[in-house]
Amino acid sequence: MKIAFVGKGGSGKTTLSSLFIRHLVAAEAPVVAIDADINQHLGVALGLDEDEAAAIPAMGEHLLEIKTYLRGANRRISSPRAMVKTTPPGAGSKLLRPRGDDFIHSRLSVDVAGASLMATGPFTDEDLGVACYHSKTGAVELYLNHLVDGPGDYVVVDCTAGAESFASGMFTRFDLTFLVAEPTRKGVAVYRQWVEYAKDYDVVLRVVGNKVHGLDDVAFLREHVGDALLCCLGQSAAVRGLEQGRPFDIEDLDEHDRAALATLRTEVDAQPKDWEKFTRQAIEFHVKNARAWANAAVGEDLEAQVDPGFALGGASLMAGSS
Repeated sequence: MKIAFVGKGGSGKTTLSSLFIRHLVAAEAPVVAIDADINQHLGVALGLDEDEAAAIPAMGEHLLEIKTYLRGANRRISSPRAMVKTTPPGAGSKLLRPRGDDFIHSRLSVDVAGASLMATGPFTDEDLGVACYHSKTGAVELYLNHLVDGPGDYVVVDCTAGAESFASGMFTRFDLTFLVAEPTRKGVAVYRQWVEYAKDYDVVLRVVGNKVHGLDDVAFLREHVGDALLCCLGQSAAVRGLEQGRPFDIEDLDEHDRAALATLRTEVDAQPKDWEKFTRQAIEFHVKNARAWANAAVGEDLEAQVDPGFALGGASLMAGSS
Protein backbone atom coordinates (compact mmCIF):
# COMPACT_ATOMS: atom_id res chain seq x y z
CA MET A 1 0.00 0.00 0.00
CA LYS A 2 1.10 3.55 -0.75
CA ILE A 3 0.52 5.83 2.25
CA ALA A 4 0.93 9.60 2.55
CA PHE A 5 1.30 11.72 5.67
CA VAL A 6 0.22 15.33 5.18
CA GLY A 7 -0.72 18.25 7.42
CA LYS A 8 0.07 21.77 8.50
CA GLY A 9 3.70 22.62 9.08
CA GLY A 10 4.51 21.84 12.71
CA SER A 11 1.59 19.44 13.13
CA GLY A 12 3.95 16.53 13.75
CA LYS A 13 3.43 14.69 10.46
CA THR A 14 7.11 13.80 10.11
CA THR A 15 7.21 12.47 13.66
CA LEU A 16 4.04 10.45 13.10
CA SER A 17 5.41 9.18 9.77
CA SER A 18 8.49 7.93 11.59
CA LEU A 19 6.45 6.34 14.38
CA PHE A 20 4.25 4.52 11.89
CA ILE A 21 7.32 3.30 9.99
CA ARG A 22 8.84 2.02 13.24
CA HIS A 23 5.53 0.35 14.13
CA LEU A 24 5.46 -1.49 10.79
CA VAL A 25 9.11 -2.51 11.06
CA ALA A 26 8.55 -3.83 14.60
CA ALA A 27 5.89 -6.10 13.11
CA GLU A 28 8.46 -7.28 10.53
CA ALA A 29 6.64 -5.65 7.62
CA PRO A 30 8.71 -4.55 4.58
CA VAL A 31 8.74 -0.74 4.44
CA VAL A 32 9.97 1.86 1.96
CA ALA A 33 10.06 5.34 3.50
CA ILE A 34 10.35 8.50 1.40
CA ASP A 35 11.10 11.99 2.67
CA ALA A 36 9.33 14.24 0.16
CA ASP A 37 9.06 17.31 2.38
CA ILE A 38 10.94 20.51 1.62
CA ASN A 39 12.15 20.29 5.23
CA GLN A 40 14.08 17.03 5.20
CA HIS A 41 13.73 15.60 8.71
CA LEU A 42 12.45 12.04 8.29
CA GLY A 43 15.93 10.48 8.41
CA VAL A 44 16.69 12.19 11.71
CA ALA A 45 13.26 11.18 13.08
CA LEU A 46 14.18 7.58 12.23
CA GLY A 47 17.43 7.81 14.20
CA LEU A 48 20.10 9.19 11.88
CA ASP A 49 22.25 12.09 12.96
CA GLU A 50 22.21 15.25 10.86
CA ASP A 51 25.32 14.36 8.85
CA GLU A 52 24.07 10.85 8.09
CA ALA A 53 20.70 12.21 6.97
CA ALA A 54 22.37 14.81 4.74
CA ALA A 55 24.42 12.03 3.09
CA ILE A 56 21.35 10.18 1.76
CA PRO A 57 21.50 10.37 -2.07
CA ALA A 58 19.01 12.98 -3.25
CA MET A 59 16.46 11.61 -5.73
CA GLY A 60 16.06 15.11 -7.17
CA GLU A 61 19.72 15.21 -8.15
CA HIS A 62 19.41 11.94 -10.09
CA LEU A 63 16.24 12.75 -12.00
CA LEU A 64 17.69 12.13 -15.47
CA GLU A 65 19.13 8.78 -14.37
CA ILE A 66 15.75 7.84 -12.88
CA LYS A 67 14.01 8.76 -16.13
CA THR A 68 16.54 6.82 -18.19
CA TYR A 69 16.02 3.71 -16.09
CA LEU A 70 12.22 3.90 -15.97
CA ARG A 71 11.91 4.57 -19.71
CA GLY A 72 13.48 1.20 -20.44
CA ALA A 73 12.40 0.09 -23.91
CA ASN A 74 9.17 2.12 -23.99
CA ARG A 75 8.98 3.24 -27.64
CA ARG A 76 6.31 5.84 -26.92
CA ILE A 77 8.89 7.96 -25.06
CA SER A 78 11.32 9.56 -27.50
CA SER A 79 14.08 10.10 -24.91
CA PRO A 80 14.57 10.34 -21.14
CA ARG A 81 14.56 14.13 -21.44
CA ALA A 82 11.05 13.93 -22.90
CA MET A 83 9.80 12.39 -19.66
CA VAL A 84 8.08 14.68 -17.18
CA LYS A 85 6.96 14.02 -13.62
CA THR A 86 3.58 12.69 -14.78
CA THR A 87 4.80 10.37 -17.56
CA PRO A 88 2.96 7.07 -17.03
CA PRO A 89 4.46 3.65 -17.70
CA GLY A 90 3.63 1.66 -20.79
CA ALA A 91 4.79 -1.42 -22.65
CA GLY A 92 8.57 -1.64 -22.30
CA SER A 93 8.80 0.61 -19.23
CA LYS A 94 10.81 -0.56 -16.25
CA LEU A 95 8.46 -1.25 -13.36
CA LEU A 96 9.51 -1.26 -9.74
CA ARG A 97 8.88 -3.44 -6.72
CA PRO A 98 9.30 -2.06 -3.19
CA ARG A 99 12.85 -2.71 -1.98
CA GLY A 100 13.57 -4.30 -5.35
CA ASP A 101 16.92 -5.03 -6.97
CA ASP A 102 16.87 -2.03 -9.32
CA PHE A 103 18.79 1.19 -9.94
CA ILE A 104 16.59 3.35 -7.72
CA HIS A 105 16.50 1.16 -4.63
CA SER A 106 20.10 -0.03 -4.88
CA ARG A 107 21.64 3.39 -5.57
CA LEU A 108 19.34 5.90 -3.91
CA SER A 109 18.13 4.25 -0.69
CA VAL A 110 19.72 3.53 2.68
CA ASP A 111 18.61 1.14 5.40
CA VAL A 112 17.45 3.03 8.48
CA ALA A 113 15.67 1.57 11.50
CA GLY A 114 14.76 -1.49 9.45
CA ALA A 115 13.22 0.51 6.59
CA SER A 116 14.54 1.42 3.16
CA LEU A 117 14.73 5.24 3.19
CA MET A 118 14.89 7.55 0.19
CA ALA A 119 14.81 11.36 0.10
CA THR A 120 14.07 13.99 -2.51
CA GLY A 121 16.89 16.12 -1.12
CA PRO A 122 16.91 19.72 0.08
CA PHE A 123 17.19 22.94 -1.88
CA THR A 124 20.74 23.66 -3.01
CA ASP A 125 22.41 27.02 -3.63
CA GLU A 126 21.80 26.48 -7.35
CA ASP A 127 18.05 26.03 -6.75
CA LEU A 128 17.47 29.21 -4.77
CA GLY A 129 15.50 31.76 -6.76
CA VAL A 130 15.32 29.65 -9.92
CA ALA A 131 13.55 26.36 -9.09
CA CYS A 132 10.45 25.20 -7.23
CA TYR A 133 10.49 22.17 -4.96
CA HIS A 134 8.22 20.24 -7.30
CA SER A 135 11.19 19.78 -9.61
CA LYS A 136 12.50 17.47 -6.88
CA THR A 137 9.25 15.79 -5.82
CA GLY A 138 8.75 14.94 -9.49
CA ALA A 139 11.25 12.13 -8.92
CA VAL A 140 8.93 10.69 -6.25
CA GLU A 141 5.89 11.04 -8.50
CA LEU A 142 7.67 9.11 -11.27
CA TYR A 143 8.73 6.48 -8.74
CA LEU A 144 5.17 6.02 -7.48
CA ASN A 145 3.78 5.93 -11.04
CA HIS A 146 6.04 2.98 -11.88
CA LEU A 147 5.78 1.14 -8.54
CA VAL A 148 3.84 -2.11 -8.32
CA ASP A 149 3.33 -2.80 -4.64
CA GLY A 150 1.79 -6.08 -3.57
CA PRO A 151 0.05 -7.44 -0.49
CA GLY A 152 2.06 -6.72 2.65
CA ASP A 153 4.18 -3.97 1.05
CA TYR A 154 4.17 -0.54 2.69
CA VAL A 155 5.45 2.65 1.06
CA VAL A 156 5.22 5.60 3.47
CA VAL A 157 5.75 9.13 2.13
CA ASP A 158 6.24 12.19 4.32
CA CYS A 159 4.81 14.88 2.02
CA THR A 160 5.14 18.64 1.82
CA ALA A 161 3.15 20.67 4.35
CA GLY A 162 -0.25 22.28 3.90
CA ALA A 163 -1.86 22.21 0.48
CA GLU A 164 1.47 22.13 -1.42
CA SER A 165 0.77 18.54 -2.49
CA PHE A 166 -1.90 19.85 -4.89
CA ALA A 167 0.68 21.57 -7.08
CA SER A 168 1.06 18.19 -8.82
CA GLY A 169 -0.94 15.03 -9.26
CA MET A 170 1.04 13.24 -6.56
CA PHE A 171 -1.86 13.56 -4.11
CA THR A 172 -3.69 10.87 -6.13
CA ARG A 173 -0.80 8.39 -5.97
CA PHE A 174 -1.74 6.94 -2.58
CA ASP A 175 -4.10 4.23 -1.36
CA LEU A 176 -4.62 6.17 1.86
CA THR A 177 -3.70 9.66 3.04
CA PHE A 178 -3.32 10.45 6.74
CA LEU A 179 -3.80 14.13 7.55
CA VAL A 180 -2.16 14.98 10.86
CA ALA A 181 -4.12 17.70 12.64
CA GLU A 182 -3.57 19.50 15.91
CA PRO A 183 -6.76 20.46 17.80
CA THR A 184 -6.57 24.10 16.66
CA ARG A 185 -8.36 26.21 14.05
CA LYS A 186 -5.24 26.24 11.89
CA GLY A 187 -4.91 22.49 12.25
CA VAL A 188 -8.40 21.75 10.95
CA ALA A 189 -8.19 24.46 8.25
CA VAL A 190 -5.75 22.26 6.31
CA TYR A 191 -8.27 19.43 6.49
CA ARG A 192 -10.93 21.66 4.93
CA GLN A 193 -8.48 22.60 2.16
CA TRP A 194 -7.81 18.95 1.44
CA VAL A 195 -11.50 18.07 1.35
CA GLU A 196 -12.20 20.92 -1.07
CA TYR A 197 -9.27 20.33 -3.42
CA ALA A 198 -9.52 16.52 -3.46
CA LYS A 199 -13.31 16.20 -3.68
CA ASP A 200 -13.33 15.23 -7.37
CA TYR A 201 -10.47 12.73 -7.20
CA ASP A 202 -11.70 9.96 -4.90
CA VAL A 203 -8.88 10.53 -2.39
CA VAL A 204 -9.20 8.36 0.72
CA LEU A 205 -8.46 10.76 3.60
CA ARG A 206 -8.33 10.05 7.33
CA VAL A 207 -7.48 12.50 10.10
CA VAL A 208 -5.04 11.65 12.89
CA GLY A 209 -5.28 13.98 15.85
CA ASN A 210 -1.90 14.90 17.33
CA LYS A 211 -0.78 16.72 20.48
CA VAL A 212 -4.19 16.00 21.97
CA HIS A 213 -4.47 16.79 25.69
CA GLY A 214 -7.90 15.49 26.62
CA LEU A 215 -11.53 14.92 25.73
CA ASP A 216 -12.11 18.59 24.89
CA ASP A 217 -9.43 18.39 22.21
CA VAL A 218 -10.97 15.21 20.81
CA ALA A 219 -14.40 16.87 20.78
CA PHE A 220 -12.97 19.88 18.94
CA LEU A 221 -11.49 17.70 16.23
CA ARG A 222 -14.65 15.61 15.94
CA GLU A 223 -16.74 18.79 15.59
CA HIS A 224 -14.64 20.00 12.66
CA VAL A 225 -13.69 16.79 10.81
CA GLY A 226 -16.49 14.43 11.81
CA ASP A 227 -16.11 10.74 11.04
CA ALA A 228 -12.83 11.38 9.20
CA LEU A 229 -11.15 11.41 12.64
CA LEU A 230 -9.55 7.99 12.94
CA CYS A 231 -7.60 8.24 16.20
CA CYS A 232 -5.59 10.62 18.37
CA LEU A 233 -2.13 10.70 19.92
CA GLY A 234 -1.13 12.76 22.94
CA GLN A 235 1.88 14.72 24.09
CA SER A 236 4.26 11.83 24.71
CA ALA A 237 7.38 12.16 26.83
CA ALA A 238 8.92 9.37 24.75
CA VAL A 239 8.27 11.30 21.53
CA ARG A 240 9.68 14.47 23.05
CA GLY A 241 12.80 12.50 23.90
CA LEU A 242 12.95 11.22 20.29
CA GLU A 243 12.71 14.79 19.01
CA GLN A 244 15.49 15.82 21.38
CA GLY A 245 17.76 13.08 20.04
CA ARG A 246 17.58 10.64 22.93
CA PRO A 247 17.51 6.87 22.29
CA PHE A 248 14.05 5.68 21.33
CA ASP A 249 12.25 2.40 20.88
CA ILE A 250 8.66 1.98 19.70
CA GLU A 251 7.91 0.17 22.96
CA ASP A 252 8.73 3.42 24.81
CA LEU A 253 5.34 4.77 23.71
CA ASP A 254 2.44 4.41 26.10
CA GLU A 255 -0.26 1.86 25.42
CA HIS A 256 -2.72 4.42 24.00
CA ASP A 257 -0.28 5.72 21.39
CA ARG A 258 0.79 2.22 20.39
CA ALA A 259 -2.89 1.34 19.95
CA ALA A 260 -3.33 4.42 17.74
CA LEU A 261 -0.51 3.26 15.46
CA ALA A 262 -2.12 -0.17 15.27
CA THR A 263 -5.36 1.56 14.25
CA LEU A 264 -3.51 3.29 11.41
CA ARG A 265 -2.22 -0.03 10.10
CA THR A 266 -5.64 -1.65 10.37
CA GLU A 267 -7.11 1.19 8.31
CA VAL A 268 -4.35 0.85 5.71
CA ASP A 269 -4.82 -2.89 5.43
CA ALA A 270 -8.59 -2.44 4.97
CA GLN A 271 -8.17 -0.35 1.81
CA PRO A 272 -8.88 -2.10 -1.49
CA LYS A 273 -6.22 -1.92 -4.18
CA ASP A 274 -7.67 -0.09 -7.18
CA TRP A 275 -5.15 -0.27 -10.03
CA GLU A 276 -7.73 0.88 -12.57
CA LYS A 277 -8.23 4.17 -10.71
CA PHE A 278 -4.50 4.57 -10.14
CA THR A 279 -3.76 4.17 -13.86
CA ARG A 280 -6.68 6.35 -14.96
CA GLN A 281 -5.67 9.23 -12.70
CA ALA A 282 -2.03 8.99 -13.79
CA ILE A 283 -3.14 9.42 -17.41
CA GLU A 284 -5.56 12.21 -16.49
CA PHE A 285 -2.87 14.31 -14.83
CA HIS A 286 -0.34 13.55 -17.53
CA VAL A 287 -2.70 14.83 -20.22
CA LYS A 288 -3.52 17.88 -18.11
CA ASN A 289 0.17 18.68 -17.61
CA ALA A 290 0.98 18.06 -21.27
CA ARG A 291 -1.64 20.52 -22.44
CA ALA A 292 -0.89 23.13 -19.75
CA TRP A 293 2.90 23.39 -20.03
CA ALA A 294 4.80 20.18 -20.75
CA ASN A 295 4.23 19.99 -24.52
CA ALA A 296 5.63 23.49 -24.94
CA ALA A 297 8.50 22.86 -22.51
CA VAL A 298 9.62 19.61 -24.16
CA GLY A 299 8.73 20.52 -27.74
CA GLU A 300 6.60 17.52 -28.61
CA ASP A 301 3.15 16.06 -28.00
CA LEU A 302 3.51 14.21 -24.71
CA GLU A 303 -0.01 12.82 -24.85
CA ALA A 304 1.49 10.32 -27.30
CA GLN A 305 3.35 8.82 -24.33
CA VAL A 306 0.09 7.34 -23.03
CA ASP A 307 -0.20 3.63 -23.80
CA PRO A 308 -3.97 2.98 -23.98
CA GLY A 309 -3.53 -0.77 -23.76
CA PHE A 310 -1.36 -0.74 -20.65
CA ALA A 311 -2.78 -1.37 -17.17
CA LEU A 312 -0.56 -1.05 -14.12
CA GLY A 313 -0.84 -3.79 -11.51
CA GLY A 314 0.36 -7.23 -10.64
CA ALA A 315 -0.40 -8.54 -14.13
CA SER A 316 1.91 -5.97 -15.69
CA LEU A 317 4.87 -7.36 -13.77
CA MET A 318 3.94 -10.93 -14.62
CA ALA A 319 3.80 -9.94 -18.28
CA GLY A 320 7.48 -9.04 -18.13
CA SER A 321 7.33 -5.26 -18.34
CA SER A 322 9.88 -5.01 -15.54
